[in-house]
Amino acid sequence: MAITKIPEDLKTVLNTAWEETRKVPGHLGENETRFLGLLAACVPARGTIVEIGSFKGRSTVMLAKVASHYGLGPIVAIDPHNSPILLDHQADPEASSYQDFLASIRSAGLSAHVEPHRAYSAEVAGSWNRPIRLLWIDGDHSYQGAKKDVDGFLPHLVPFGVVAFHDALNAFPGPIRVFVEDVLRSDRFGPAGFVHSIAWAQYRPHDGHAFRDRRASLARRASRLIPFVESGNELRGMAKRRYKFNRFRVPHSSIDPREWASFLNS
Repeated sequence: MAITKIPEDLKTVLNTAWEETRKVPGHLGENETRFLGLLAACVPARGTIVEIGSFKGRSTVMLAKVASHYGLGPIVAIDPHNSPILLDHQADPEASSYQDFLASIRSAGLSAHVEPHRAYSAEVAGSWNRPIRLLWIDGDHSYQGAKKDVDGFLPHLVPFGVVAFHDALNAFPGPIRVFVEDVLRSDRFGPAGFVHSIAWAQYRPHDGHAFRDRRASLARRASRLIPFVESGNELRGMAKRRYKFNRFRVPHSSIDPREWASFLNS
Protein backbone atom coordinates (compact mmCIF):
# COMPACT_ATOMS: atom_id res chain seq x y z
CA MET A 1 0.00 0.00 0.00
CA ALA A 2 1.37 3.42 -0.97
CA ILE A 3 1.25 5.44 2.24
CA THR A 4 3.22 8.41 1.00
CA LYS A 5 4.67 9.73 -2.22
CA ILE A 6 7.29 12.32 -3.03
CA PRO A 7 6.24 15.52 -4.87
CA GLU A 8 7.97 15.95 -8.22
CA ASP A 9 9.23 19.41 -7.26
CA LEU A 10 10.53 18.45 -3.81
CA LYS A 11 14.23 18.78 -4.69
CA THR A 12 13.69 22.32 -5.98
CA VAL A 13 11.57 23.24 -2.97
CA LEU A 14 14.19 21.95 -0.52
CA ASN A 15 16.98 23.77 -2.36
CA THR A 16 15.04 27.04 -2.21
CA ALA A 17 14.16 26.52 1.45
CA TRP A 18 17.77 25.75 2.33
CA GLU A 19 18.97 29.01 0.75
CA GLU A 20 16.79 30.87 3.27
CA THR A 21 17.49 28.51 6.17
CA ARG A 22 21.27 28.70 5.88
CA LYS A 23 21.13 32.42 6.72
CA VAL A 24 19.74 31.69 10.19
CA PRO A 25 22.11 30.86 13.08
CA GLY A 26 21.49 27.49 14.68
CA HIS A 27 22.71 23.99 15.35
CA LEU A 28 20.99 21.97 12.60
CA GLY A 29 23.30 20.77 9.86
CA GLU A 30 22.31 20.99 6.20
CA ASN A 31 21.43 17.30 5.82
CA GLU A 32 19.36 17.37 9.02
CA THR A 33 17.56 20.51 7.88
CA ARG A 34 16.75 19.03 4.49
CA PHE A 35 15.41 15.89 6.17
CA LEU A 36 13.18 18.07 8.32
CA GLY A 37 11.91 19.70 5.13
CA LEU A 38 11.22 16.25 3.68
CA LEU A 39 9.13 15.40 6.74
CA ALA A 40 7.19 18.65 6.46
CA ALA A 41 6.40 17.98 2.81
CA CYS A 42 5.75 14.25 2.84
CA VAL A 43 4.38 12.99 6.16
CA PRO A 44 1.11 11.39 4.99
CA ALA A 45 -1.26 12.77 7.61
CA ARG A 46 -3.46 15.81 8.17
CA GLY A 47 -2.85 18.17 11.04
CA THR A 48 -0.52 20.83 12.41
CA ILE A 49 3.27 20.92 12.37
CA VAL A 50 4.45 21.64 15.92
CA GLU A 51 8.00 22.73 16.70
CA ILE A 52 9.20 22.65 20.30
CA GLY A 53 12.39 24.70 20.52
CA SER A 54 12.93 27.43 17.93
CA PHE A 55 15.92 29.50 19.14
CA LYS A 56 16.60 31.95 16.28
CA GLY A 57 14.39 30.17 13.76
CA ARG A 58 16.65 27.90 11.71
CA SER A 59 14.34 24.88 11.69
CA THR A 60 11.29 27.15 11.71
CA VAL A 61 12.30 28.72 8.41
CA MET A 62 12.82 25.35 6.73
CA LEU A 63 9.51 23.98 8.01
CA ALA A 64 7.55 27.11 7.16
CA LYS A 65 9.13 27.54 3.73
CA VAL A 66 8.19 23.98 2.74
CA ALA A 67 4.77 24.00 4.40
CA SER A 68 3.79 27.31 2.81
CA HIS A 69 4.72 26.01 -0.65
CA TYR A 70 2.47 22.98 -0.27
CA GLY A 71 -0.34 24.78 1.57
CA LEU A 72 0.11 22.82 4.79
CA GLY A 73 -0.76 25.56 7.26
CA PRO A 74 1.34 27.60 9.69
CA ILE A 75 4.14 26.19 11.82
CA VAL A 76 3.36 26.32 15.53
CA ALA A 77 6.71 27.39 17.03
CA ILE A 78 6.94 27.00 20.82
CA ASP A 79 9.88 28.43 22.78
CA PRO A 80 10.26 30.68 25.85
CA HIS A 81 13.39 32.04 24.14
CA ASN A 82 15.39 32.13 27.37
CA SER A 83 17.62 29.06 27.03
CA PRO A 84 20.31 29.00 29.74
CA ILE A 85 22.50 26.91 27.42
CA LEU A 86 22.22 28.99 24.25
CA LEU A 87 22.15 32.46 25.83
CA ASP A 88 24.60 34.26 28.14
CA HIS A 89 22.49 35.21 31.14
CA GLN A 90 25.56 36.14 33.18
CA ALA A 91 26.29 38.98 30.81
CA ASP A 92 22.61 39.84 30.37
CA PRO A 93 20.05 38.37 32.79
CA GLU A 94 17.27 39.37 30.38
CA ALA A 95 18.87 37.77 27.32
CA SER A 96 16.33 36.43 24.83
CA SER A 97 16.39 34.95 21.33
CA TYR A 98 12.84 36.11 20.56
CA GLN A 99 13.61 39.26 18.57
CA ASP A 100 16.23 37.40 16.51
CA PHE A 101 13.65 34.67 15.90
CA LEU A 102 11.06 37.18 14.68
CA ALA A 103 13.68 38.88 12.49
CA SER A 104 14.57 35.54 10.87
CA ILE A 105 10.95 34.83 10.08
CA ARG A 106 10.37 38.33 8.68
CA SER A 107 13.53 38.23 6.59
CA ALA A 108 12.41 34.95 5.00
CA GLY A 109 8.97 36.42 4.26
CA LEU A 110 7.28 33.83 6.47
CA SER A 111 5.56 35.85 9.19
CA ALA A 112 2.14 34.78 7.91
CA HIS A 113 3.17 31.13 8.00
CA VAL A 114 4.41 30.89 11.60
CA GLU A 115 2.34 30.87 14.78
CA PRO A 116 4.81 31.75 17.56
CA HIS A 117 4.20 30.87 21.19
CA ARG A 118 6.68 32.56 23.53
CA ALA A 119 6.04 30.05 26.30
CA TYR A 120 7.22 26.79 27.82
CA SER A 121 5.92 23.77 25.96
CA ALA A 122 4.14 22.43 29.06
CA GLU A 123 2.10 25.64 29.21
CA VAL A 124 0.97 25.26 25.60
CA ALA A 125 0.34 21.52 25.99
CA GLY A 126 -2.09 22.16 28.83
CA SER A 127 -4.68 23.66 26.47
CA TRP A 128 -3.65 22.04 23.18
CA ASN A 129 -6.53 20.43 21.25
CA ARG A 130 -5.41 20.27 17.60
CA PRO A 131 -4.34 17.16 15.67
CA ILE A 132 -0.60 17.04 14.91
CA ARG A 133 0.95 15.54 11.78
CA LEU A 134 4.60 16.35 12.57
CA LEU A 135 5.92 16.81 16.10
CA TRP A 136 9.47 18.23 16.05
CA ILE A 137 11.06 18.16 19.52
CA ASP A 138 14.19 20.27 19.97
CA GLY A 139 13.57 21.85 23.38
CA ASP A 140 14.80 20.95 26.85
CA HIS A 141 17.28 18.07 26.32
CA SER A 142 17.12 16.78 29.90
CA TYR A 143 15.23 13.52 30.41
CA GLN A 144 12.48 15.30 32.33
CA GLY A 145 12.18 17.97 29.64
CA ALA A 146 12.01 15.58 26.68
CA LYS A 147 9.59 13.31 28.55
CA LYS A 148 7.25 16.24 29.29
CA ASP A 149 7.27 17.24 25.63
CA VAL A 150 6.32 13.74 24.53
CA ASP A 151 3.69 13.26 27.23
CA GLY A 152 2.16 16.66 26.48
CA PHE A 153 1.88 16.48 22.71
CA LEU A 154 2.14 12.85 21.59
CA PRO A 155 -1.53 12.15 22.46
CA HIS A 156 -2.42 14.57 19.64
CA LEU A 157 -0.23 12.91 16.97
CA VAL A 158 -2.50 11.45 14.30
CA PRO A 159 -2.04 8.01 12.69
CA PHE A 160 0.72 8.09 10.04
CA GLY A 161 2.08 11.29 11.60
CA VAL A 162 5.75 11.51 12.61
CA VAL A 163 7.56 12.45 15.79
CA ALA A 164 11.20 13.56 15.49
CA PHE A 165 13.81 14.47 18.09
CA HIS A 166 16.92 16.59 17.56
CA ASP A 167 20.23 15.69 19.21
CA ALA A 168 19.28 12.07 19.91
CA LEU A 169 22.80 11.07 18.83
CA ASN A 170 24.54 13.87 20.66
CA ALA A 171 25.53 13.59 24.31
CA PHE A 172 22.26 14.67 25.94
CA PRO A 173 20.27 12.47 28.34
CA GLY A 174 16.73 13.23 27.21
CA PRO A 175 16.18 12.72 23.48
CA ILE A 176 17.83 9.29 23.15
CA ARG A 177 16.27 7.80 26.27
CA VAL A 178 12.75 9.01 25.47
CA PHE A 179 13.10 7.84 21.87
CA VAL A 180 14.20 4.36 22.93
CA GLU A 181 11.81 3.89 25.84
CA ASP A 182 8.67 5.68 24.63
CA VAL A 183 8.93 5.20 20.88
CA LEU A 184 11.11 2.29 19.76
CA ARG A 185 9.78 -0.01 22.48
CA SER A 186 6.15 0.82 21.71
CA ASP A 187 3.95 -1.05 19.22
CA ARG A 188 2.18 2.23 18.56
CA PHE A 189 5.04 3.11 16.18
CA GLY A 190 6.10 1.65 12.86
CA PRO A 191 9.04 2.73 10.65
CA ALA A 192 11.77 4.51 12.61
CA GLY A 193 15.35 5.59 12.20
CA PHE A 194 18.07 8.19 12.60
CA VAL A 195 19.34 10.82 10.17
CA HIS A 196 22.52 12.23 11.63
CA SER A 197 21.40 13.29 15.12
CA ILE A 198 17.66 13.32 14.31
CA ALA A 199 15.62 10.37 15.58
CA TRP A 200 12.25 9.87 13.90
CA ALA A 201 9.35 7.43 13.92
CA GLN A 202 5.95 7.16 12.29
CA TYR A 203 2.89 6.75 14.49
CA ARG A 204 1.20 3.51 13.42
CA PRO A 205 -1.13 2.46 16.29
CA HIS A 206 -3.01 -0.05 14.12
CA ASP A 207 -0.10 -1.98 12.60
CA GLY A 208 2.98 -0.91 14.56
CA HIS A 209 3.42 -4.49 15.81
CA ALA A 210 4.44 -5.48 12.27
CA PHE A 211 7.58 -3.35 12.68
CA ARG A 212 8.47 -4.71 16.13
CA ASP A 213 11.58 -6.61 15.07
CA ARG A 214 13.01 -3.67 13.12
CA ARG A 215 12.36 -1.27 15.98
CA ALA A 216 13.84 -3.72 18.49
CA SER A 217 17.04 -4.04 16.46
CA LEU A 218 17.41 -0.26 16.37
CA ALA A 219 16.56 0.01 20.07
CA ARG A 220 19.29 -2.49 21.03
CA ARG A 221 21.94 -0.37 19.35
CA ALA A 222 20.59 2.99 20.46
CA SER A 223 20.04 1.93 24.08
CA ARG A 224 23.78 1.35 24.49
CA LEU A 225 24.22 5.13 24.41
CA ILE A 226 21.95 5.83 27.36
CA PRO A 227 24.36 4.85 30.19
CA PHE A 228 26.95 7.27 28.81
CA VAL A 229 24.67 10.31 28.78
CA GLU A 230 22.09 9.75 31.53
CA SER A 231 24.07 11.69 34.16
CA GLY A 232 24.16 14.79 31.94
CA ASN A 233 27.88 15.22 32.61
CA GLU A 234 30.35 16.02 29.86
CA LEU A 235 31.99 12.92 28.41
CA ARG A 236 35.76 12.67 28.61
CA GLY A 237 38.56 10.23 27.90
CA MET A 238 37.66 6.56 27.50
CA ALA A 239 33.97 7.16 28.15
CA LYS A 240 33.84 9.63 25.27
CA ARG A 241 35.61 7.20 22.94
CA ARG A 242 33.29 4.34 23.91
CA TYR A 243 30.27 6.56 23.40
CA LYS A 244 31.45 7.51 19.90
CA PHE A 245 32.11 3.85 19.05
CA ASN A 246 28.59 2.86 20.08
CA ARG A 247 27.10 5.84 18.25
CA PHE A 248 28.93 4.77 15.09
CA ARG A 249 27.10 1.44 15.30
CA VAL A 250 23.70 3.14 15.13
CA PRO A 251 22.68 3.62 11.45
CA HIS A 252 22.27 7.35 10.97
CA SER A 253 23.33 8.36 7.47
CA SER A 254 21.36 10.67 5.20
CA ILE A 255 18.41 9.12 3.39
CA ASP A 256 17.12 9.78 -0.11
CA PRO A 257 13.48 10.98 -0.16
CA ARG A 258 12.30 8.08 -2.32
CA GLU A 259 14.15 5.60 -0.14
CA TRP A 260 12.44 7.12 2.90
CA ALA A 261 9.04 6.86 1.18
CA SER A 262 9.64 3.21 0.29
CA PHE A 263 10.54 2.55 3.93
CA LEU A 264 7.14 3.91 5.01
CA ASN A 265 5.36 2.05 2.23
CA SER A 266 6.94 -1.32 3.02
